Amino acid sequence: MLQALPRIGRRRALLGSTAALALVGLLLWWLLPIGDESPSGTVTFSTGTPTGVYQKYGMLLRGAIAKDLPRLDVRLLDSDGSQQNVRRVATGKADFTIAAADAVETYRLEKQPGADRLRGCARLYDDYVHLVVPRSSPVRSVADLKGRTVAVGPAGSGVRLIADHVLAAAGLDPKKDITALSDGIGTMPGLLKQHKIDAFFWSGGLPTSAITQLSNRYAIRLVPIGSDLVAKLHAQGGASSYYRAAVMPADAYPDIEQGSAVQTVAVANLLITREDMNADLTEKLTRTVIDSRDRIGAQVHAAQLVDLRTAIYTDPLELHEGARRYYGSVKP
Repeated sequence: MLQALPRIGRRRALLGSTAALALVGLLLWWLLPIGDESPSGTVTFSTGTPTGVYQKYGMLLRGAIAKDLPRLDVRLLDSDGSQQNVRRVATGKADFTIAAADAVETYRLEKQPGADRLRGCARLYDDYVHLVVPRSSPVRSVADLKGRTVAVGPAGSGVRLIADHVLAAAGLDPKKDITALSDGIGTMPGLLKQHKIDAFFWSGGLPTSAITQLSNRYAIRLVPIGSDLVAKLHAQGGASSYYRAAVMPADAYPDIEQGSAVQTVAVANLLITREDMNADLTEKLTRTVIDSRDRIGAQVHAAQLVDLRTAIYTDPLELHEGARRYYGSVKP
């Protein structure tokens, strides 16, 4: 009997150690889920021009991805804007990008290479059309641009696409009724200040830093684009159906409008990829995009408008399988 006690004690100690190890294992499983490793490798993200919202958003998103998916390397590419971004993703030259819905639909309607492979991940925020003129300019409407020199954006940009549609809605032929320059937001403000152009179009999130900076050095004004033009845009059909009437709030550019809101046109921006992109990677990247809204929004105001309730609506693209998994995991 005296000899049995040590054996019982050893057995109890062994059982206790086994239980403790099982508990530790359970805690590790809970804290570090098996099979939930961060995707690895490199993805390419096509952004935008250096002074536009696309590029700043892309840079901040790369930081958020580095935190959430540390094994994933994100390479950023500058671009002229939406049209170039869509083409890059569709043809495999980039993996993810941000592009306006009208540019996506135009690419699809024209049956461009890889159009059927495009998929949506999230609806992000809206781009607003800016028609910028000197404060002393006689231009009060889009129609008043007739006979003037106007910067309309590079050929591969979203602003060129929307400017052409807006000019046509106002009864102007961009090739005949104005002298159109293909400058982008990097050079447009300087040209306006130097009186080398009479006006420029820009389509971007609010506020766009290049326009804010211009207003600090030069007196400018935003020309309203009224609801009558929106009706004419919709009558064009096709990609123009993605434009909607909107108002730039007075606090977007307080030094420009001095407390007044401005009527304009807006179009949704989409985060897009291709059908063949890894579903697990796409699910996790979509999660980071939604979860990083407040972090990015602290520096890019437009990002504050990313909303889980509307992010799922990526028309004209169907959702990528990975994005669908994400929204299915967080639905109420």
